[in-house]
Amino acid sequence: MSQTLTLDEIEDLAKRVLLSAGATADAAASVARSTRLAERDGIRSHGFLYVPIYAEHLECGKVARDAAPSVTITRPGAVRVDADNGFAHPAIDAGWSAFTDAAKHSGIAAMSIHNSYNCGVLGHHAERIAEAGLIGLCFTHAPASIAPSGGQRPVIGTNPFSLAVPDGEGGVSLVIDQSASVVAKSEILLRSRTGEPIEPGWALDIEGHETTDPDLALKGSMLPAGGYKGFGVGLMVEILAAALSGANLSTEASPFSGTKGGPPGTGQFFIAIDPDAFGGPTFGASMARLCTSITEQDGTRLPGGRRRDNRSQIEVKGVKVDDALLQRIERLVRS
Repeated sequence: MSQTLTLDEIEDLAKRVLLSAGATADAAASVARSTRLAERDGIRSHGFLYVPIYAEHLECGKVARDAAPSVTITRPGAVRVDADNGFAHPAIDAGWSAFTDAAKHSGIAAMSIHNSYNCGVLGHHAERIAEAGLIGLCFTHAPASIAPSGGQRPVIGTNPFSLAVPDGEGGVSLVIDQSASVVAKSEILLRSRTGEPIEPGWALDIEGHETTDPDLALKGSMLPAGGYKGFGVGLMVEILAAALSGANLSTEASPFSGTKGGPPGTGQFFIAIDPDAFGGPTFGASMARLCTSITEQDGTRLPGGRRRDNRSQIEVKGVKVDDALLQRIERLVRS
């Protein structure tokens, strides 16, 4: 059985849970907003499902309750944020104005975040950059879950990257958001919680054998998308989001699920590019032609199209939430 909640109710309940678990008002508001956006786009694995995990991590110390992000401008166009082992979202917010202002002033800027945590749906951060009229290119890494081709020991995380392009009217023309793995690890976590098998080709068990059991997959290794090419993409993300940002490597980060280990200390790396500084007036026209070359073909859609379709429906119809999950979350507010 399930109940239908509005997005306002989703955000409000998530915020109350986080406040009850000891999050600061700013952190609770930022993470609750992220939860709302995930549910709005139909990305359940990063939405309400994660709220009890956030609360658990506040209570066990994997996320610092009193974190105070600090921002350093190391060079013109270079912003460095220390998340202070708190949530990634308020740390990103803390450096946001300096980051985007620098991009508009210099044509390009970058922001690194370290001592951080799971930043939710990476594409939402890239979209936020694009909505400011800038091209957004974002990277984030995660605790190790993918072994190199031919190996069995995980070295990198699912390590997604995202690219969002502005449409020239305050919106976004397309969003690419993909991980180095065949599927996001949070999807396997969701299958584990619901008791559903995973698809063949998603993961290996601890002995290196392909499995459709989500619990065995969580103990083993995710499979990279495209074999060694996918591992290469994940390695690129690792270099930028972890090594360059001064974060723990994926092999050094504690899990994003469960209470084992202290703060994961992961990182993010964002780049913002002002199209006017490079392509000038030709960029918008070029993007229009590029997008048309895709959409004019029957059966196609631009990257991010499914999320936009979900938004148009979910904003009107609301979100169906499993009764067991809803009861679990409501208990967290009362406790």
